[in-house]
Amino acid sequence: MENIETQGISVPKLGLGTFRMQGDVCRAAVESGLELGYRHLDTAEMYGNEEAIGAAIAASKVARKDLHITTKVWNENLAPDAIRRACDASLKKLRLDQVDLYLVHWPAKSMNLPAMFETLMKLKPGGPGPRHWRRQFQHRAFENRGRGDQGADRLQPGRISRHAGPDAATQIPRGQIDPAGGLLPAGAGPRRHRRDAGQNRQEAQCQCGQVALKWLLDQDAVAAIPKASRAESQKANLGALNVKLDDGDRQAIAGLPKDKRCV
Repeated sequence: MENIETQGISVPKLGLGTFRMQGDVCRAAVESGLELGYRHLDTAEMYGNEEAIGAAIAASKVARKDLHITTKVWNENLAPDAIRRACDASLKKLRLDQVDLYLVHWPAKSMNLPAMFETLMKLKPGGPGPRHWRRQFQHRAFENRGRGDQGADRLQPGRISRHAGPDAATQIPRGQIDPAGGLLPAGAGPRRHRRDAGQNRQEAQCQCGQVALKWLLDQDAVAAIPKASRAESQKANLGALNVKLDDGDRQAIAGLPKDKRCV
């Protein structure tokens, strides 16, 4: 699988999302994903499944050095002491000494950006905490970076969330996107839209979702992290790596509605 190389870390372009997975279902899904070859796992404090993911990692035979683990601090815990407590709690649940990427999941109106940046920068490699951190905000948030906030010059976007349309990954200037952070979950949009995206591929016997996923994977500096709890879906997503898109496919995707956000 192709990896994105940036700032000393290597991020597999296709990851396993775990949003809305809980307990034994989540653990079984992660164990299945690891067995199938996934090496990029995405979770969050807010998902409530870090403990299940930690158990799956511990039970697997995959070496820690071969895994990329991302987790996120929720916006209720953006005060300095709360960030540190949340990070420690996530590491304990995941049964890890470090995560590879630590994201601020969502902004809060009351957040103190300078204090937040300073705290995150003190969660250094070599000790408990993340190897790297990012702030996962929308486009407007990182357009304003570097305007006096301490550490803002090191801010990079963590997730592109501007439109649901297929231009979401291409409208932001490339110079503003850090390769490790262009994370795009595959939305569960209306079936008719997925059919439109895949209609040119019916003869090739690949699924509509694979076409959409392959389009994401073909974008520069973007890692896709679709949720998949069933082994069949995990295999199908891996199969997207082998899909070849032609100009007709790309034109069909470019014509999809751009005024909806599908989650």
